[in-house]
Amino acid sequence: MSEIAAPVIRVIEGYKAAVAARDIDAFMRLYDPAVRVFDAWGVWSYEGVPAWKSPIENWFASHPDDRHVVTFEDISCVSTPAFVSVAAIVTYAMVSPQGEQVGAMQNRLSWVLEQGASGLSIVHEHTSVPVGFEDQKAILQRPGKS
Repeated sequence: MSEIAAPVIRVIEGYKAAVAARDIDAFMRLYDPAVRVFDAWGVWSYEGVPAWKSPIENWFASHPDDRHVVTFEDISCVSTPAFVSVAAIVTYAMVSPQGEQVGAMQNRLSWVLEQGASGLSIVHEHTSVPVGFEDQKAILQRPGKS
């Protein structure tokens, strides 16, 4: 990664911490108010933080007895002084109060981050999963990976 790696790592760690804490305000602060999100689930796109906030609130409210744990792998980024492009494989897991993983899925994630006065913010997010040719079903785990 380039010299902008530390600010990118701060965004990634902020994302993981906000999810773990189910802190909707901290999570939304990672995003530019006019963010465009292409999510992998159900809606073609979300335009702006108010539109994006509702599905995040639903996600954070899901599985109230379990912990949400997010991990990033295979992170790559390209940066300029004003913008950073990030691509990663992200695992979204639920962990029971007993510490057992009770569910997980992986997404391909791309972010465009813009440098502003208060640091980097996500101006575009795109998540996706491959779809099987034969069965048209989403593939939520990389082969050979957890």
